[in-house]
Order: sequence, then structure tokens, then C-alpha cells
Amino acid sequence: MRVVFTCGGTAGHVNPALALAGLIQERQRGSEVLFVGANRGIERRLIETAGYPFRAVEVSSFHRSLKPGEIKHNLVSLKNLVTAPRAARKILREFRPDLVVGTGGYASYPMVKAASAAGVPTAVHESNAIPGLTTRLLEPCADVIMVGFEDCRKNYRHPDKVVVTGTPVRGEFFSCTREEAKERLGVDDGKPLVVSFWGSLGAAEMNREMVDFIAREIRANKFHHIHGAGVYGYQAIQAGLRDRGIDLSHSLMVEVREYIYDMALVMRAADLVICRAGASTISELTALGVPAIIVPSPNVTNNHQEKNARVLSDHGAALLLLERDSSGQRLFQETEEILSDGARREEMGKNMASLGIPDAGERIYETVTALLPG
Repeated sequence: MRVVFTCGGTAGHVNPALALAGLIQERQRGSEVLFVGANRGIERRLIETAGYPFRAVEVSSFHRSLKPGEIKHNLVSLKNLVTAPRAARKILREFRPDLVVGTGGYASYPMVKAASAAGVPTAVHESNAIPGLTTRLLEPCADVIMVGFEDCRKNYRHPDKVVVTGTPVRGEFFSCTREEAKERLGVDDGKPLVVSFWGSLGAAEMNREMVDFIAREIRANKFHHIHGAGVYGYQAIQAGLRDRGIDLSHSLMVEVREYIYDMALVMRAADLVICRAGASTISELTALGVPAIIVPSPNVTNNHQEKNARVLSDHGAALLLLERDSSGQRLFQETEEILSDGARREEMGKNMASLGIPDAGERIYETVTALLPG
């Protein structure tokens, strides 16, 4: 079997494709996989690091501005609009795939569109609760649309095409029990563990709130806490804590990291997660059944993080707190209330787990291979 995966823009679009590519090669020995994305996106680095061949089709968005820099960007986007379909057709002729799977991002549009026009079976996986622009544009021509939750079906014009598969989560998230994870992290003294992060780069406003949060928890000394501050937030948090006379080197309860490299282990050990609402994070929370306080980013296209978070909130799995209503004091207060109410925390965890689809990779595999001619 020869499969083209096309994706880009964020890790949340790339990771499901990588998970499915690995499963296909495991199940069908000798299968050939090609990834297609944009040259300048995060996808190239992630895909080549994973060891897969990569081809580029340049697609970019249009900006609503008359500033010189934005006009130049839009001229490049206009050029890409003309050249991308030609590049996609060239890849189809040369690689001759049996199947093309798009998992989001602008780069997936010309590839899936060209494949559909050429009669090649096509599938699209949408990680977010609300379909993005690319998925909406591809819905009429894709053979199947795969989504994370049953609640998503109502957001499509062709619900008969929608299959609820979930979003795959890496196997390392399940390599040990919660108790084993706590022991490996040295937080197995009976006190709960809170894990917080705002993305790989961090979020300046939310990290400022975490300074106040950490100052309050240092005084309370009721729970363990691991915070991933992000590349830009780490020094700011350290400086903010120093200004308050707080030295975390003497604390056995609070750890601030620039980046949580062992995220699978840390989230497995968590009793409560405080985070944004990116698609990958949502799939990990539901797979692990961890209750959460979610502060969605207000600075994303189509406000999809708030819509992701509302799915969890509506099912009683997470507390949704908009950034404009958030503060270090409010976050700390909500954290204390959830951790002190064992029944509520257990119920939130059960509700979170009920939304998870542990066999998402298998469901996606079965869905896309069913498109192949008998």
C-alpha cells in the first residue's frame, strides 16, 4: 500500500498522521509512506525527525491588512494558490498513492483536492471540535471525515461522511500506572500532583498569573506542582518569584521547568491539569481521564480552543475559565476546591475518560483502509 499523509501548521495536525503512518507500516509490511507539507512549517522538522520522506507543497494564508509586509505576504499566498495544485498533481503522478489522508493545516488542501479529482480515495482527520477552514473546504470532496467526539457530527454539512474515531495518543502515555508514574517522579507521598503548562513557547499573561499562583501554593503547601513555563516564560517566572522573595531551590513541592520533556510520564502522574485547549492536549486528557482546569487561548483561528474546551466542560470533565476571567488567585482557588473535593475530582475524571477513545489509532486505520478497493 502506498499512502500520502498531508498535514501542517501545528504538532496537533502532524502527530495523528505520524501515529497512523506507524500503524500502517506495522500492519502492512512493505507499505510506502510519503508526507506532504509546507517547507517552512513545523511539519518538516517533525516528519524528518521521525524518519519519513517529505515533499513540499507551498500554501499560505491571506492576511486582512494593507501594511506593506502583509501585502507582500498576500502576493506570495496568491502565487502559492496558483502553483500548489500543480505541485500536488506532480506528486500524485510520481508517487502514485493508493490513499491520501489529510490531518489539517493549509498544506493538506491542495493534496487532498487533487487526489479526489484524480479518483484516489481520500480521508480527512479533524482534531478540533469545530472544523477548521481546510476541513470545511475539503468536506464536499473527501470520502470520509474523521472526528474526535460524537458531539462534532452536528458541525458538518454532510454528517453521513463523518466517522467518530478519536485522535491517537502516543503509547508512551500508557507505559505505566499513575502510581508508578508518581513514584518515578518522587511525588508519591500521598499529596496530589498538579501539572500546568501553556504550550511550548508559554503565554506571557498566564505565566504572570502563575507567579501569583505559585506564591500562594508555597504558603499553603498542600500539593505538588510541576509547571512548564515555555521558552519565553521560564526566565520571567523566575524573576517574578525572586521579586517576591521566593527561591524554589528550597522547595520540595513546586518545580518550574522551561519545558516538560517527559510529558507522558508527568501527565500520567497528574491528579489535575491546568492548560490550554489544543487538540493534542484534549486527546491526551481524555485518554488518561485526568480532570482539568482549561484556559483556552483567545488568540487562535476561529476560536477553536474555546470550542474544544466547551466539549469537555459541557460533559463535566473540565472547568472552563476564559482568560479574561482568570487570575493567579482564581486559578489557585479553583485548584484548591477541586483537590479538596474527592468526589468531584473522581466524577470529573470519569467524565473525562468517557470522552476518550483508547483505540483511536485502530479506528482510524480501519476507516481509511476500508476506502481501498477490495
